[in-house]
Formats: sequence, C-alpha cells, structure tokens
Amino acid sequence: MTLLPNHTIMRLLNHQQAQDPDGQESDRMKMYHMMHVRRDGTFVDQASADLYMSQGRGSAGRAIIVAIALLCLLAHSEIARAATYTVGGTGGWTFNTVTWPKGKRFSAGDVLIFKYSPANHNVVAVNRAGYNSCKTPGGAKVYRTGNDQIRLVKGQNFFICNFVGHCESGMKIAINAL
Repeated sequence: MTLLPNHTIMRLLNHQQAQDPDGQESDRMKMYHMMHVRRDGTFVDQASADLYMSQGRGSAGRAIIVAIALLCLLAHSEIARAATYTVGGTGGWTFNTVTWPKGKRFSAGDVLIFKYSPANHNVVAVNRAGYNSCKTPGGAKVYRTGNDQIRLVKGQNFFICNFVGHCESGMKIAINAL
C-alpha cells in the first residue's frame, strides 16, 4: 500500500504544472487523479483505496450480523428474565395459600412451582368461574406430580386444588401476569 503525505502530492503537482505549459494532462497528473484523500488528510493510491473500501464494507457487514444477533438475543430475553416462584413459599402448595400472591409482581413467562404431596393434593388450572366456585370445568388441566412447574400466560391465571374441601379452605390462587 502506498501512502503519500500531502506535501509530496503538492510537489508532484507543482513540478508537473511547470513541465506541461500546454495544459496537456501528463502521466503524473493522471496518477494524481487516481489518488484518494483519506480522512486524516493523506493520499492513497487507487488499489489501496479499493482495499480500504472493501474492508469498510466487510466491517459494516460484520456489524450488521452482530446487530442482528443482538436483536435476536433481546427478542428471546423475556424467557431469560422469567422468574421462578415456589407457590406458598417454604410451606409449599397447601391450605390458605390464597393470599400468597399478594405484593408480588408476576410477568408472562414466569414459572410457578407447586410443591405438595400428590397423595393429598393436586393443582388444577381453571378459569375465573372455576376459581370462584371451586369447581373443575370440563377440559381443565390437572397436575398431579407434587412438583409441578407451570409457566404463566399474560393476563389472569387461576389455580385450585380440587380435592374435596381444599379449594374452599383457601387452597387456590389467582395471579395477574403482566
């Protein structure tokens, strides 16, 4: 790569003008026209300028790929930000958990973990009517493992235990996920 400082180019021009009084463009003058000025004020020959330009496009291309990758990560970061809650705290899913959600902020994608004895309880995802009446609607999803993990959807989420008398004894929760 050939870099020529400003003063060298100016000497070339002055020398050439003195030798070509008829105004004809000489080879050296043609060479000057093939030069490009860089941002720092130095001149670069055409081949080097082409190299710089191609490197610039390559750098821009890499920057675009990195930007797209970052956007993809941001788009999927909601899952990464999801919080995990053990329903009922250390006591787990049991009676009087109806007040457990109070004061907590839930988001869509957060995971609730229901810990309980499967011989004594279950978890049923219900609608508002099922929550209010403590009745299991047809087609409701019933969880029975004792260590159920349920991802919250945006809006209202309702859960009850449908063992006889359990929901009525406060074994139910309603959560609004933002």
